[in-house]
Amino acid sequence: MDIATLIGLLGGFGIIIGAIATGGDIILFVNVPSILIVVGGTFMVTLMQVSLKDFLGSFSTALRAFFYKTDDPRKLIEEAVQLADVARKNGLLALEGQEISNDFLERGIGLCVDGHDPSLVHKILNKDIDLTIQRHEVGQTMFKNMAIMAPAMGMIGTLIGLVQMLANMSDPASIGPAMAVALLTTLYGAVIANVFAQPLADKLARVSQLEKTNKSLILETISGIQEGMNPRVLEQMLGTYLPSGKRVSNSDE
Repeated sequence: MDIATLIGLLGGFGIIIGAIATGGDIILFVNVPSILIVVGGTFMVTLMQVSLKDFLGSFSTALRAFFYKTDDPRKLIEEAVQLADVARKNGLLALEGQEISNDFLERGIGLCVDGHDPSLVHKILNKDIDLTIQRHEVGQTMFKNMAIMAPAMGMIGTLIGLVQMLANMSDPASIGPAMAVALLTTLYGAVIANVFAQPLADKLARVSQLEKTNKSLILETISGIQEGMNPRVLEQMLGTYLPSGKRVSNSDE
């Protein structure tokens, strides 16, 4: 589990709730009509923008922000060098049965062992990367749309509350509830957009970028192995995926 996402989400809501609690009765900030307008309205309007399948699937994608696991690029490079060394000394067939930690790398090595042309292997793996990124972008887009729609629905709720308040100025008892709807819908919309939807969309984009980077590294690995590249040269080439301070220098060899 990604602790940063969990701490950020709980901390964001916790600070808001704590600030409300210290200022008075927290129940004053719970208004059913406002919740229906903002939460229900945001979900319904967002649903209009995507298919039902994509809408429901996006919530599964959202779990990646909490439970994603990205392989350490340094370990991938170490594994790539070992595989390249085996292939150079004993041939590609020697890679069959090798223990490989990454599924995408294992698939690429399997294509190599099967004797497919390097251009075909590159095309298959590159297509896999593109389609994976496209699937991830569906979830990101939905939460970005939700971040846009939530404040808009909050504004709609505010207008509804103001209309109700102005229409009942002669009844002082109705002014308070109407004003509550007007103000709370704006609050709910801002909270959903800025504490939940937009941060989640940004985190999913980051997770997707990390996965794309690792898969690109693996794609370079497969190409290098099929070309019979020297393992040390391959290590230097793959080192460009790491920050300069973590790369293997010639003096370290």
